[in-house]
Amino acid sequence: MDWSHYRFRALWALPAPPAAVYDALERAEDYPGWWPQVREVTRTDDTSGVITIRSVLPYAMTFTAREVLRDRAAGVLEVAMSGDIDGWARWTVTPRGGGSLARYEQVVDVNKPLLRRLAVPGRPFFRANHWLMMRSGRRGLTAHLAGGHQAV
Repeated sequence: MDWSHYRFRALWALPAPPAAVYDALERAEDYPGWWPQVREVTRTDDTSGVITIRSVLPYAMTFTAREVLRDRAAGVLEVAMSGDIDGWARWTVTPRGGGSLARYEQVVDVNKPLLRRLAVPGRPFFRANHWLMMRSGRRGLTAHLAGGHQAV
């Protein structure tokens, strides 16, 4: 088993229509305004940018995200990532009740040297760190969609 390989999934039930959720998720450069752990997004061209994230643990990760798929009709946004992490991430937004369900899937290999050295003992902490980041992102997006301030 490669201890630096991760597969993450998250489901966000959101009280907004799918189109509004999709619109917010496709504007990655706005993420730092509502998702505190997304520290910086710098567009490099129309389909890619450099993203820096940091959650509870004292390390930041920087990677390039390049658009692979943008399908508004299917509600799908997918990027390929390279840098401190290599792999892909995908949002799929579907209707749910009077709102939306945003499904997040990510498969990555961690390249950051410190995290690779700590891969075995740190794995449960890294997974918890990701879970906390996703929880905060859901809260922040919910507030953003309601016209409020970012959540922490």
